[in-house]
Amino acid sequence: MRTAEKVLCKEEQRLRRQIAIMSRRFPRLERFVDRLLDPKMRHVRLPLGILLILAGFVGFLPVLGFWMLPLGLLLLALDVPMLRPPLAAAMIRMRRLLRRWWPGNRGG
Repeated sequence: MRTAEKVLCKEEQRLRRQIAIMSRRFPRLERFVDRLLDPKMRHVRLPLGILLILAGFVGFLPVLGFWMLPLGLLLLALDVPMLRPPLAAAMIRMRRLLRRWWPGNRGG
């Protein structure tokens, strides 16, 4: 039981570290992100994440977009442990791709 708790804690730390790197890249959003990461905001994160995922499926519309899908998954991953490892790994891969495509961009 202790090992499972350690792994979950480690996965959550990895995801939160990636979110922190992203929020530093976009300083205007940092306060909003910090507020969403507050454990008391779970009742806001879950419905907002589901809403963003659903809106992401109609991404062909002008205001709604496919960008909503990964953002919704990210919000859900904060509260759904099984989503944490794949999303943290995807964020790391995305930063590496950005670093490779735009050499002037450090990607985080």
